[in-house]
Amino acid sequence: MSSNSFGKLLTVTTFGESHGPAIGCVVDGCPPGLELSADEFRHDLDRRATGKSRHTSQRREADDIEILSGVYEGRTTGTPIALLIRNTDARSKDYSEVAQTFRPAHADYTYWQKYGIRDPRGGGRSSARETTMRVAAGVIAKKWLGQRHGVVVRGYLSQIGEVTPKAFDWGAVEENPFFWPDAAMVSELETYMDALRKSGDSVGARVTVVADGVPPGWGEPIYGKLDQDIAAALMSINAVKGVEIGDGFASVAQRGSEHRDEITPRGFLSNHAGGILGGISSGQPIVASMALKPTSSILIPGRSVNLQGEAIEMRTKGRHDPCVGIRATPIGEAMAALVLMDHALRHRAQCGDVGEVKPRIPGSAEEK
Repeated sequence: MSSNSFGKLLTVTTFGESHGPAIGCVVDGCPPGLELSADEFRHDLDRRATGKSRHTSQRREADDIEILSGVYEGRTTGTPIALLIRNTDARSKDYSEVAQTFRPAHADYTYWQKYGIRDPRGGGRSSARETTMRVAAGVIAKKWLGQRHGVVVRGYLSQIGEVTPKAFDWGAVEENPFFWPDAAMVSELETYMDALRKSGDSVGARVTVVADGVPPGWGEPIYGKLDQDIAAALMSINAVKGVEIGDGFASVAQRGSEHRDEITPRGFLSNHAGGILGGISSGQPIVASMALKPTSSILIPGRSVNLQGEAIEMRTKGRHDPCVGIRATPIGEAMAALVLMDHALRHRAQCGDVGEVKPRIPGSAEEK
């Protein structure tokens, strides 16, 4: 298996390269009867797209979805849904020099060692362009989860470099190009990113994804833990170097009396566990965060080697994001939604005959 697919009952397979003719995916296992049209993909694809502000790569792709199969008269048929997007703004000449060298911190060297051949145009298969299809597949999962279970999956940029939000408002997230939850800080971020871009350097980021309305019981307790699969899904996103569920690594410094989420008749008193206990959803909001490394393609020269093993100085040209985390929010949302839909289907398959089990504890009392 070459691992271009993920999921069990809901399976997603992606294909294509950054500068190839097209990218695409096949979503298999979606239940029949879900209304679906090409127009419904536009919103999230635009949220992920490059060229929407001066703070991201200036590559401008149309990202028009073609539904090739699995939908008839506006509804899913239960058969594989094939989606395709043509690449319309590839500039392969930007990578002519890269073909003979290895860019530091990129997948150039490891792809070469694994396959003995690589597509140097924009990183080929290792490019973040591939995540476009994850977002497209995630549109289906978000809609099904919302209609079938009332689940809402959304995310925000929770840190960029050393900067963190001073306030939080979900309403602000979609009103600025950073997915930032503090509207009063947007001008500060604009100045920060302008200075970073002019310096030729890059910076990392943290993205947090929250799923509200997930019922208790989803997830499998040993090798199919819900948090395990969410962590794997988020870690599979380009440039992600760390994943946390709930308090994550902050748990190291906590005492058991502080970390445990106590329960009262009114509900949980906290959510340090991030909505998952023993690998199974507790009914609380599921909270996961991912850390994205600084963009590797920068203008500041760095040392590397060429195909002959000779020392060279490398300066990456082309159109690149000074912070890849700015566009990662819809990608994280999509991956979390796809995992949740897969687990919802798996739970229904095994435990669909289980009725409501009491006591069913409400969500966090702190949120009420």
